[in-house]
Amino acid sequence: MAPSHRSRGRSARAREPHPELDVERLTSGWRRTETHRGREWNVQPVSESQAQKAYACPGCAQEILPGTAHLVVWRADGVLGDAADLAARRHWHTHCWKAGR
Repeated sequence: MAPSHRSRGRSARAREPHPELDVERLTSGWRRTETHRGREWNVQPVSESQAQKAYACPGCAQEILPGTAHLVVWRADGVLGDAADLAARRHWHTHCWKAGR
């Protein structure tokens, strides 16, 4: 019989439960803060595979089609709080957001 090339430690680790995923930690690497027209904004990219719905871009008033990479943008310095800022987020074409500076 041929010797096994598997590490015995790996099979033991595979049986250990995975720690709960921290969505905030996972997305924080993608989200960034930008200054745009004197205000602070949270900017989070959306990849082609994540883009499931159509949205109207506030920069050009054209539709962002499903499967199109784009940005989700919301205020980072709003006075009404994080929940209100997040509720007011908008989906932008990447080039429209960059051109509006």
